[in-house]
Amino acid sequence: MGGGRWRTIRLPLPALHTSMTARVWSPAGDGDRLLIAHDGPEYESQTGLTARLPGCHVALLPPGELREDWYAASPAYARALALEIVPRLRARLGARPVVGAGASLGALAMLHAQRSFPAGFAGLFLQSGSFFQPRHDRQESGFAHWSRIVRYVRRVLTATRGPAVPVTLTCGSAEENLANNRDMADALDKQGYATTLAVVPGGHDWATWRTALDPHLTALLNQAWPE
Repeated sequence: MGGGRWRTIRLPLPALHTSMTARVWSPAGDGDRLLIAHDGPEYESQTGLTARLPGCHVALLPPGELREDWYAASPAYARALALEIVPRLRARLGARPVVGAGASLGALAMLHAQRSFPAGFAGLFLQSGSFFQPRHDRQESGFAHWSRIVRYVRRVLTATRGPAVPVTLTCGSAEENLANNRDMADALDKQGYATTLAVVPGGHDWATWRTALDPHLTALLNQAWPE
C-alpha cells in the first residue's frame, strides 16, 4: 500500500491488569479517521481490511488468550476498550471519534463498549454479532458466558433509548445468528440508531464477512464521518 505505514502501539490496560500491542496502519498524510477492529490480525489476513480503507487509520486489536471472556459482554473489557484503548489511540493518531468493527463475539463486545461509554465512538460495523437469546439460540447454551450474554442482550432489546450512532449490521442468510441480528437491528433502530441490516449470501465465516464489506463498510463510514 503505497505511501502509508505500519506501526505497533503498546496499550497498557489497567482495567484488565495486562497490556496489548496493536498493529496500526496509517495512510500517507495521516488524517483523523480511525477504525478499530476486534480480532484485528485475522480480520486483516482474511479480508484485506486496510486495503479497502486507504484514507483511514486502522487499528488491529488482537483478541488475546481471554477472547471468549473479554468479548462476551465483559464490563471490564468494555471499560478497557472505551476508556483506555480508544483514548490512547485517538491521542496518538490525532483521530476524531472512532468507528468500531467486529464479527461474532467481537461485534457484541464493540456494541457493549459503545453503549457503556459512548463518547469516543462515531459508528459501529457489526458482522454476525453473537446477540444470543434463549428463543433463538439454545444451541449456544453450553458456551461458558451464555448467561452473561443473554442478560446483556435482553437489556439492550428492552431499552427504550440508547446512545445512538450510525450502525450497520451484516449477517449471512444461512447462519443461525440471523434471527437475533434481526431483533438487534430492530431494537437499535427504535432507540434512535441510524441502522442498516444487510443480509448477504453465506454463513458464519470469514468468506461471508469479507463479501459484506463492499459496499456496506464504506457506506457506514460515510455516515459516521460525513465530512
